[in-house]
Amino acid sequence: MTHEALQDLIGSWFQELEFTSEESQFLNIKVPPENLHALMQQLREHPDTRFDYLFCLSGVDWGEELGVVYHLESTTKRHMLVVKVYTADRENPEFDSVSDIWATAEFHEREVFDFFGIRFTNHPNLKRLFLTEDWEGFPLRKDYEDDVNMILH
Repeated sequence: MTHEALQDLIGSWFQELEFTSEESQFLNIKVPPENLHALMQQLREHPDTRFDYLFCLSGVDWGEELGVVYHLESTTKRHMLVVKVYTADRENPEFDSVSDIWATAEFHEREVFDFFGIRFTNHPNLKRLFLTEDWEGFPLRKDYEDDVNMILH
């Protein structure tokens, strides 16, 4: 399916989406947090999209906003897509978990929680993955400072 066809189809499901190609080989979608889970469920289940493979889930600190970027592929339809979700709430960043849609998201979401402090509602086991429980701060945020280990952004 072409980027244009994907955009037309997906755009008919939710009016709040923003589409870009951003000089990328993938069609990019920005989704409001409140529509994230419903969109992802539809992307996986719709017979014309069948995005059955979440091959990358990354946390991102854009400075003013924190977010998550999802790279999806349909192994049967052979198309790919990038979905981005943002929040300006740096104190309590939170998005819905997609681990019930793609099991591989469970560990990726834990990693994002660990390094960025982004919480995922309805995650089955949201706890630190790499850092110790007493670790303070989130080392992949742009505003993180660590005087002991000299990690300054």
